Amino acid sequence: MDLKEIEKANKVTLDKHGDLITLERAVFLSWWCDKGDCAFCYMSTQKDKIKDSKKARRNVNNIYAEAEMCKRLDWNIEFLSGGYKSFTTSEIKNIATNIKNITGDGVWLNTGITDELSQYGSEIKGITGAVEVANPKIHENICPSKSLSDISNMLDTAGDLGFKKAITIILGLGETLEDAGYAIDYIREHEIDRVIFYSLNPHKETIYAEKSQPASLYYAQVVAKIRLEFPDIEIICGTWIDNLANIGILILSGANGITKFPLFKMFGTKYGRRVEEEVKWAGRQLKGTFTDKNKLGDKKSDVSPDLDKFIKRYVKESLKNKY
Repeated sequence: MDLKEIEKANKVTLDKHGDLITLERAVFLSWWCDKGDCAFCYMSTQKDKIKDSKKARRNVNNIYAEAEMCKRLDWNIEFLSGGYKSFTTSEIKNIATNIKNITGDGVWLNTGITDELSQYGSEIKGITGAVEVANPKIHENICPSKSLSDISNMLDTAGDLGFKKAITIILGLGETLEDAGYAIDYIREHEIDRVIFYSLNPHKETIYAEKSQPASLYYAQVVAKIRLEFPDIEIICGTWIDNLANIGILILSGANGITKFPLFKMFGTKYGRRVEEEVKWAGRQLKGTFTDKNKLGDKKSDVSPDLDKFIKRYVKESLKNKY
């Protein structure tokens, strides 16, 4: 473990990005995927159980209500995410347009490989490619239907169309610290603007069910290497409710934002307060809140009465939480 590397990464981050840390939330469109064969993914356990894929689609008004709550709490929408063929391109475009109207900001997409990027416009900020693992041989084995060459071509096309480009990488899938070199080469070759790291979440019924999440200092070392190689890049780091102690060291290693929290279950609880404490003790300022219940606002939507019942549920769920 090279603590000096982390110290350098912390200094670079402060010099280039300042001390603001964002709270990021992935907004899911569906819990079904037409491919459904990524070995680590929860949706790989659902494909054969769900006979009608449309039943796994979320009510779009629920999606819009979640976006409205993110705006109230000053959370960023990390991206819109959904399995392959859960929504059509025109449907995704419409959802993104409505979310932009709610939040005032374009959204990132993480909805799979597509050759229809030209159909999108200013409602989209950037396109995310699910590289998933910093080792091409492992990727081929555990994501057989998501070709790296297809992902790369999509990202290059996205850049040509004027969109920003992001990739996701999950740590703990069998890669090693040396594989960070592959990630560095990939980021440089495809001029990536944003990297989103996650730690493995071992799901039941997958080959990773009995695996451990990666060590916090290993995770931090990978992030530090990326930060030092790319001072200007945006880095988002995801951790789980059982690993909140990762947050501080990930921030010191170069993270600009943190993600992967069950927002409404954690809001106003000791876990939400722990997130804010981790940010504080890393010497950073937090954009957004995990504890200020005044920010929850009214139980009716500011956008449309069609969202009222969902807004009411989110506010009530958050208000009942206790430290």
